[in-house]
Amino acid sequence: MKVAMRAKDKNRLSTIRLILAEFKRIEVDERIEVDNDRALAVLDKMVKQRRDSAEQYKNASRQELADQEDAEIKTIQEFLPAQLDAEELSAMVDAAIAASDAKGMSAMGAVMGQLKPQLQGRADIGAVSSMVKQRLTA
Repeated sequence: MKVAMRAKDKNRLSTIRLILAEFKRIEVDERIEVDNDRALAVLDKMVKQRRDSAEQYKNASRQELADQEDAEIKTIQEFLPAQLDAEELSAMVDAAIAASDAKGMSAMGAVMGQLKPQLQGRADIGAVSSMVKQRLTA
């Protein structure tokens, strides 16, 4: 945050303040200290919210607001682990399906339950869900 202040990068500074405010809100509301796993979940949720907002702004022809949301996404993603590429993600999905001996859509919950902790912050869970659904119906 200090680096953003010194560089007078208002957009980055405001995004970092949003992140810290969310962590503080959780600590106060739930009377817990935010650990790494919870921080990843919070950052992942913030990215998802901003993607949804950016999509809505684009649909409403408000490109300047969509660009602001996209900039916030980039800043938040700097604090997340590196995103998995398609091959790594596909291999993890295949391994989870094989490990849980999944057959049909009824096993989707078990497969997603196994994948979600491994992928938290490293992949879009919605995209993973559709990939699992596609593999289980095939």
